[in-house]
Amino acid sequence: MSKRPFVNRLNDLDPKTWLKFQKSWFVHAPPPRKKGVIRHPAKFPETLAQEFIEFFTKQEQVVLDPMVGTGSTLLAAMRSGRYSIGIELNPQYAEIADQLVTEEKKILGESVQDILCHVIQGDAAQITNLGVEFEFPEIDYVLTSPPYWDMLHAKGAQTQKKRRDTPELDIQYSDAPEDLGNIHDYDEFLSKLIEIYVSLKPLLKPRAYLTVIVKNVKKGGKIYPLAWDLARILGETYTLKDEKIWCQDDIRLAPYGLGSAWVSNTFHHYCLQFRNE
Repeated sequence: MSKRPFVNRLNDLDPKTWLKFQKSWFVHAPPPRKKGVIRHPAKFPETLAQEFIEFFTKQEQVVLDPMVGTGSTLLAAMRSGRYSIGIELNPQYAEIADQLVTEEKKILGESVQDILCHVIQGDAAQITNLGVEFEFPEIDYVLTSPPYWDMLHAKGAQTQKKRRDTPELDIQYSDAPEDLGNIHDYDEFLSKLIEIYVSLKPLLKPRAYLTVIVKNVKKGGKIYPLAWDLARILGETYTLKDEKIWCQDDIRLAPYGLGSAWVSNTFHHYCLQFRNE
């Protein structure tokens, strides 16, 4: 009996590449950040975003990032031949993202000139209104990484210490009160973040996936399970399908609690996969 031909309804990958992506953890060491985007304090790499986009979409489908920062998701989508929409609260980051999109189009040439890549300066909490105003098409995939609560305000963070010595680098996303990274109450932060992700549902195609890249947060001597709380609560609106663990092995260890207490060096993120059933 002959084998049934392989029919791929989700993406454009061959079976071998598909199977490789199904591994539940991965190590990703991104290339150095370009000078123009170092300003952003917590950018995730285009190379990582592209792997997820190419797994969860086909060419010319539409990718949305409601907190796009300086445009990682948009650049990755363009390189993959996908349309994309990015929303960013900070006008300066939105401008950087727009510039990077323009530069990338010049680099990639004719093959992407008709690819929609739209940067919208606005508040993700108003995404329903933005969708109407800008006439969003149905969204095939959401890829996003939220603020990790208010951790950019933490004075003792090693990454923040280094950035404070360089005036042109931002320590936090913005001073705007609507910026989720400026909410200091954990439950309020979590509630508002969930509201944004739930409000995406009417924009998504049936069975569209949503990937949230996030990690648990340590603060004041305890851990706040941000990733697990998101998985649990957002799973009431979307179906939580799986997780992938992004491991970082290119970061120097720090002697937290040495000789007195257990404090781990946290070098992993959770890539939570939800589906709009």
